[in-house]
Amino acid sequence: MKLAIVISTNEPEAVWNGFRLAVTALGKDHQVKVFLLGKGVESDGLQDPKFDIKRQWDAFLSRDGEILACGTCLKLRGKAETATCSVSTMQDLLALIEESDKVVSLG
Repeated sequence: MKLAIVISTNEPEAVWNGFRLAVTALGKDHQVKVFLLGKGVESDGLQDPKFDIKRQWDAFLSRDGEILACGTCLKLRGKAETATCSVSTMQDLLALIEESDKVVSLG
């Protein structure tokens, strides 16, 4: 199954759970892409004492997961593309939705 996870929040527990789901799905041989939208683009580097987001983020990437981020949302926050997260557009989000069997939205 192709799974798209759209994260549009910077709330640590929601981001952590989104990446936990992504890692779990990859472990079951599903294809997973995460799209960061709105406040979700702040997920890279988000830290919380209860929720180890970086651990889940890294586990997702180490299993060949792909993370996309809304370019407009990044610009609004003065952020740039990182090595682990590529800048994308609404066209990319639409294509991701169209190609996915399931879409999960957190935020």
